[in-house]
Amino acid sequence: MEKRKHYWNGRWGRLARVDIVLYEDAGRWIVEERTGGVEGRSVMYEFDQEDAALDRVRDLLAGTDDWREL
Repeated sequence: MEKRKHYWNGRWGRLARVDIVLYEDAGRWIVEERTGGVEGRSVMYEFDQEDAALDRVRDLLAGTDDWREL
């Protein structure tokens, strides 16, 4: 599994930090929405096409947070 993109909402602390990570694995695309840093909880979304995965990433990044690409 290869990490393709990683976004962070710019907030510190277990309760406030959110990471959005896009992975590619043999033609499958996986979007991870992780709340609470490395030890937080994750929700994974799987897609067959990159465009669908990128649409999900854009939906997750919408809002008021100051998202940064890492």
